[in-house]
Amino acid sequence: MVKVKKIVKELDPYVPGRSIDEIAIKYNINKNNIIKLGSNENPAGVSKKAIEAVEKESNLISKYPESNLEELKTKIAEYSGVKSSNIIVGGDGADEILDVLGKTLMEPGDEFIVPLPSYMYYEFTLKIQGGVPVYAKWNVDENKLDVDSVINAITDKTKIIFLCTPNNPTGGLIDKKDIKRVLESTEALVVVDEAYFEFSEVNNVDLLADYDNMLILRTFSKVLGLAGMRVGYAISNPTFIEFMHRVKPVFSLTKLSYVAALATLDDEDYIKKSTELSIQSREFLYEKISEFDKIHIYPSKANYLLLDIRKTGMKSHEFAEALMKQGIIVRDCNSFKGLDEYWIRVSVGTLEEDKRFIEVLNDLVG
Repeated sequence: MVKVKKIVKELDPYVPGRSIDEIAIKYNINKNNIIKLGSNENPAGVSKKAIEAVEKESNLISKYPESNLEELKTKIAEYSGVKSSNIIVGGDGADEILDVLGKTLMEPGDEFIVPLPSYMYYEFTLKIQGGVPVYAKWNVDENKLDVDSVINAITDKTKIIFLCTPNNPTGGLIDKKDIKRVLESTEALVVVDEAYFEFSEVNNVDLLADYDNMLILRTFSKVLGLAGMRVGYAISNPTFIEFMHRVKPVFSLTKLSYVAALATLDDEDYIKKSTELSIQSREFLYEKISEFDKIHIYPSKANYLLLDIRKTGMKSHEFAEALMKQGIIVRDCNSFKGLDEYWIRVSVGTLEEDKRFIEVLNDLVG
């Protein structure tokens, strides 16, 4: 028997959202009748310019991708208000950036801090590389970071601190003053995960000039509509970005992902409408779900909403399955550390999808 690493044997598998094909087969439902509100995808779909670019360049799939990605880094820099030397691009969304961070910083036994609940892929990635998770606290009731719990968790073994804003799965923002407090409390790298920043209309790029221990993590999978193309990026000081490039796979971004990303950034009208649609959908869902006495919903600045469903008498897996039987996919948050078995996350959809979801929800708990 092959000797697998001890940490891999002990690792809890990362639990992704359920797919349309999976639900169609399990419940014998026509795929076209299934609404996916479980993976924080973009209801606006993809930019037409991106589709055209992919179709035009499809003959390039026999060639190796670009290696330095300079044109894309320049466009991302313009979009972000920084220089291209501040940018690194990942080819598996932001998840590859996390892997590169681990390779760049983590020695076995080093610690990283995650306020719970938050995005579980941080832990999934860094534990494999020998990192030891240390948990701080996100106050769910107030939907606010307990910044003191983060600062108190810092030790001389701390290498990375993750601050997700808007936080996944709660949708709350971290105050800029609290991010500064953390940055000033440590020499460790503070990763500010802004995967959903466009929906909040708030970002923290201005802090980069004053703090060389800061990295901002972003993705093309949300407002930019390229979840299937797996494009992510990070922004930090040029010296640290250069160290990351030393360990990053050279050809991780495919040719078609590259041209799709370039075309999407050129489509300003799509980005504007995409953002507006998701915010409109979020506010509609918040208003309608707030009317259910048995559900407590939390305000959000992302493209999803967190629901406490304990008053329904159902646990999250029961609630999610009841919805899936009706062709509605939501996220059972039982796999998020820091939450118990009574939480559901609902992504934004088109307004038509939102209305159908509310109808099904009314039949279930109204």
